[in-house]
This record gives sequence, C-alpha cells and structure tokens, in this order.
Amino acid sequence: MTLGERAVRVAAPLSIIAVWQAAVSTHLLNPGLFPPPSAIFANFVAYAASGELAVNAYWTLTRLLVGLVIGGVPGTLVGLGMGMNRWVRAYFAPLIALLYPIPKIAILPLFYFLFGTGEAAKWAAVAVGVFFLMAINTEAGVRQIETIYLDVARAYRIRPVSFFFRVLLPGALPNIYAGLKLSIGIAIVLAVAAEYQLTRVGLGFAIFNAGQLLEVERLYAALVAVSLLGFALAAIVDGVESVAIPWRDRRRA
Repeated sequence: MTLGERAVRVAAPLSIIAVWQAAVSTHLLNPGLFPPPSAIFANFVAYAASGELAVNAYWTLTRLLVGLVIGGVPGTLVGLGMGMNRWVRAYFAPLIALLYPIPKIAILPLFYFLFGTGEAAKWAAVAVGVFFLMAINTEAGVRQIETIYLDVARAYRIRPVSFFFRVLLPGALPNIYAGLKLSIGIAIVLAVAAEYQLTRVGLGFAIFNAGQLLEVERLYAALVAVSLLGFALAAIVDGVESVAIPWRDRRRA
C-alpha cells in the first residue's frame, strides 16, 4: 500500500467527521439526535475511563470469536467438500439454499428455547450466520481453481494430504478469507443483537440500555466501540491474509 493510499484511508473517516461536526454546528442536523463528534468523543473517553467499555467489549468479543470458530470451521469443511465432491454438493446445496435466507435475528428466540438464556444461545446465533457464509464462499473458491492444476495433480498422483495442502487449500484461500471478512461483519451484527435481551453485559446491552435511558451520546459511543471492534478484527484478517497469500498482493501490484 502506497503512502497516498494510506493518506486516503485516514482522510476518508476524518472528512465524514468534519462534515458531521460542521452540520451540527450550523444546525443542519439536530444535536439531540446527532450529537457532535466532539461530544461523542468526550463520552467515549469517559466510557472507557469508567471501565465499562472494556468489560462490555470483552464479552462481545468473546461471544463473537467463539461463534466464529463454532460456525466457521464446519462451514469451511462443508464448503471444501461441496467444491470437490458432487455428492456432497448435491446434499448440502439445497439445505443451504433453504436455510440461508432465514433472518438469523428472527430465530434468536428459538435459540433461547433450545440452549437456554446463557452463553450457548448467543454462540449459536453467531455460529449459524457464519456457517453459511463460510460454506458458500469456500465452495466458490474451490470451484474457481483452474482445471489445469487439478489435472496435473491427478497426473502425478499426488497423495490426498499433499493435494489438500498444495492445491485445494491454497486455491480456495482467497475466497476463504473473503468469507471470513464477511463473517466478521455478520458475527458482530448477531452478537450485538443477541445482547439486546437476557444479558447485562456486552456492547449490544450498552446500546439498548442507552436507548432506553435516552442517553444519545452514550449510545453513539457504544456504536463507535462496535465499529472499532469490527475495524480491528478486519485489519487483523488483512494482515494474516497478506502473509498467508503473498502472491495475491503481488498480483494486485
């Protein structure tokens, strides 16, 4: 990434903040509904200093990561199987087509019925959303591998383990990472939504509670925390991707 690209990345959010601040100052936006960024920043600092932010962020992050693992690993394995075997694809494709469109937030009550009001229901909500994205993206990655690589592997009679690690996995990795990035977004949405009820900790609870108490600045501060959490996780995935798939960056360059 060039210095100019880095500058644009920094300037993009700063420009939005500047426009927002100017719109509130000139009364184009109602400060009761859209507090100025300066006030939100002050509330965010106070929120962090109180220790509540760290506690809530910890619980949301924990639920998110556990759900990512529970849903992401099986989803990736199913996607690999669907991409390589037509019988596996014939079995799972209609199931995914039927179940994927169901709004995951709408079935949160079902998870509470099945798993109770503890952490398992929240993990399940995140895992279900992640599973479908990882399965769909991984299958697409496998099926996009150029046929010549598969033919060469068969011609040289590469062992199954070597075929998996030298051909199948490297060929599907770009799509797997794309699915992981999408999964992080949906995982945050579902984790926060699951925290709206039957819990007293988490960023979702903080947002819901601030809304109930009409604490608008605290509500925005919690939303900023959610946004920063997603940004940090996406940045980590980008960093790991650049190491795991170095040839992709060279191709872009």
